[in-house]
Amino acid sequence: MHSTLEARRRRALDVAAGLPRPFWVLWAGMLVNRAGSFVVPFLAIYLTQARGLSAAQAGVVAALYGAGAAVASPLGGYLADHAGRRRTLIGALTCGGLGMIALGFARDIAVIAPACFVVAMVGESYRPAMQAAVADLVPPAERPRAFGLVYWVINLGYSIGLTLGGALASASFTLLFVGDGLTSMAFAFLVWRAVPETRPAHNDAGPHPRPAGLVRGFMAPYRDRPFALFVLLSLLVLLVFMQHFTPLPLDMAAHGIPRATLGVVLALNGVLIVLVQPFAGPLLSRINRSYAIAAGAALVGLGFGVNALARGAPLFALGVVVWSLGEIAVLPIANAVVADVALPEMRGRYQGAYGLTFGLASFAAPLIGTTVLQHWGAPALWGGCLVLGLLVAAGHLALAPALTRLREERAGAR
Repeated sequence: MHSTLEARRRRALDVAAGLPRPFWVLWAGMLVNRAGSFVVPFLAIYLTQARGLSAAQAGVVAALYGAGAAVASPLGGYLADHAGRRRTLIGALTCGGLGMIALGFARDIAVIAPACFVVAMVGESYRPAMQAAVADLVPPAERPRAFGLVYWVINLGYSIGLTLGGALASASFTLLFVGDGLTSMAFAFLVWRAVPETRPAHNDAGPHPRPAGLVRGFMAPYRDRPFALFVLLSLLVLLVFMQHFTPLPLDMAAHGIPRATLGVVLALNGVLIVLVQPFAGPLLSRINRSYAIAAGAALVGLGFGVNALARGAPLFALGVVVWSLGEIAVLPIANAVVADVALPEMRGRYQGAYGLTFGLASFAAPLIGTTVLQHWGAPALWGGCLVLGLLVAAGHLALAPALTRLREERAGAR
């Protein structure tokens, strides 16, 4: 027993070894921030129960928050490259935190709706800067492990936030907004105290001059053809992955699965990420990035495809296990790819371009999924997810040579 515990302790130390102290400060800040993400999961309940909005009005406000988060990705990436990672992190987290607290005291929908958009646009713009800072701090060989640990702590913090948020909402909806805002500002304080500026110095006279002009600066990642194809493939796999937010619970409920059981089945996703992700990172880092993502995309498609055969909770649970393993192989590795192909002075914009796919997918996936579910039925939806996941996997395999060459060229340029 002692030898088994010692072996597990050594493996845990191996997972965390060798990463610099500022990385761990960012990691701890993400834990605090995500554990305090109380508002978004309970936003619809707050709007309908505390502010008396209809379900349709609450949906519009939630969509505005999602739209603001989508705008935040390219905006935050641009600021991270021009104002610096540290300034963007501190500014976005502080202003976003204050805005979230103020939003909790808004009463009229004419104020709440635009405020949700602005708070999301400002508050969520820290993400590309945080990811760019991780890429600055961690050498390429260690990035899959580092981004895997970040992804792990995001999911752990979100799980904590759901539990704490439920307790706070039971006491007072206002506490949700105050707690969310204060934890964002706590992350900003950690960055201010312990994270130096990581943005590399750039020589505009060098072989890769910075694109001139605001528009050209924003559009630079999309003119990078292999990367643009990578972003498109990322958007497509996210359209499959995000079917678990709305269409999957609807289909499970239609099969008579009780809400309590439904929650347990979906919770398998978070449990698997927390248990598997830290140990999967070192293994995945030994594989070509494109091959790992291709395998993950195929698993995501297969996991949702299983739902076409599901009639009860066990098969739905099997699907969750399969697509969760695919998620572990796709999302953290994709962040490492973005860090690899971006030149140091453009890391923020490349992360912002990739982050935009999450906003677009979170908006489009529920609309597409529920439309297919309503008009053509569950087998068509889940069969389409399987086909799309396999097509994305094939696309990553086809893109692998060009993307690998680009990564090697950019590594040489650095």
